[in-house]
Amino acid sequence: MAELKRQAYAVSPAMNTASPRNDQTIVDSLKASVSPRLPSQVKWLIVSNAFTSAGVGYLIVYITGYMPEVGFSSGTVGLLVGVFGLVTIVTGIPFGLISDRMGRKWLLLLGSIGVGPSLAIFALTSGLSYLLVSAILLGLAEAASLTTWNAIIADQTVKENRNNAFSWSFVVGTISFGVGSAVPFVFPQLQTALGVSSATVHQSFMMFFALLSVATPVFLVLLLRNYAEVVRPGAKLLKSGPSMRLLLKFSGINSLIGLGAGFIIPLIPTWFYLKFAIPDTYSGPLLAVSNVTIGLSALTSSRLAKTYGQVNSIAMVTGSATVLMLSLAFVFNPFLAAGLYIARAALMNMASPLMDSYLMGIITVEERGLASAINSIIWRLPNSVSTVLGGSILESGMYDLPFYLAAGFYAVSVTLFYTVFRKVSPKN
Repeated sequence: MAELKRQAYAVSPAMNTASPRNDQTIVDSLKASVSPRLPSQVKWLIVSNAFTSAGVGYLIVYITGYMPEVGFSSGTVGLLVGVFGLVTIVTGIPFGLISDRMGRKWLLLLGSIGVGPSLAIFALTSGLSYLLVSAILLGLAEAASLTTWNAIIADQTVKENRNNAFSWSFVVGTISFGVGSAVPFVFPQLQTALGVSSATVHQSFMMFFALLSVATPVFLVLLLRNYAEVVRPGAKLLKSGPSMRLLLKFSGINSLIGLGAGFIIPLIPTWFYLKFAIPDTYSGPLLAVSNVTIGLSALTSSRLAKTYGQVNSIAMVTGSATVLMLSLAFVFNPFLAAGLYIARAALMNMASPLMDSYLMGIITVEERGLASAINSIIWRLPNSVSTVLGGSILESGMYDLPFYLAAGFYAVSVTLFYTVFRKVSPKN
């Protein structure tokens, strides 16, 4: 649950150096982002993930926005998010090896099956021990997804359309995540109309998303039942060489982003509640607007890379986002804070599909699952630790310190990334 990392959730100099026209429209960006054509199976695979993404979007607001309102400390919130990340870290490399040696599709399917029960636990109980079990299940599901998702998309694309594929994956994921996080906006009206409590509405919708997430594994079974992937049971577990050295450099530098982000990004709704007394019924829609903006901005990622090159594009947008991150430490108006946060998130996450695509391009085909695992683990380990620390910092009343820490680590990471990778191009 990261800097929408999300998410994992990635660069060659551009061939086309012409600048886009100033009157470029979203329609033009859409046309540019789907050329060359993507395989239809990749498109439907991306769509299938929307159901679980919406559920996770609602869960994030539930944990970080609603739970503090009903008495959970920000330290407990940080613990739940941290456990989720730590489980992903512990299981990531084994899952990555399984993905490369035994196939990706069945592991992706198993991971998607685990999301529904995890959400159902939050719907049925508020006991911390049970919620920690749910966080563990979600961590396992996330590890299965992170070690297979990027790799299975990369396996079905080529260098010329890989940026487009990852851009669309990011767009669909962030917008569906935003839809889930926007749901609490209607809760006050529902409570009044139905005469029920806030807890009833929150838990009922959690169960709804738990059931909705079942659609993802159903789609995956239908889409991948005839998908033939290369299985390498005798492949060497770990290879040393240029590919692995590039991976370790990439992941090490990227981990600084994870470290900085953990102090505040997963805890933004908590920060809004503690500093401005903004409940989840408003911080949730804020995340939704942010995700829709992120999704639309990601449509321009492929065009930006063609114009300026992937490394240059990543450095430009992440550098600009770092400035906005720092500015949030000096804001005392919730509306200005919301605007700066949305702009920062859009800029920062424009780089995500490009970085995913780039990493898959500089790594050999047979190491993509392991590469996704290692990159995610090295990102999430410091992120999980700093999330727990961030919760404690907010609980102590130091609401500005997390932004100073995050901006500092971001600045170091951007500088190192550009310095190390500006002359490195994808090979496949």
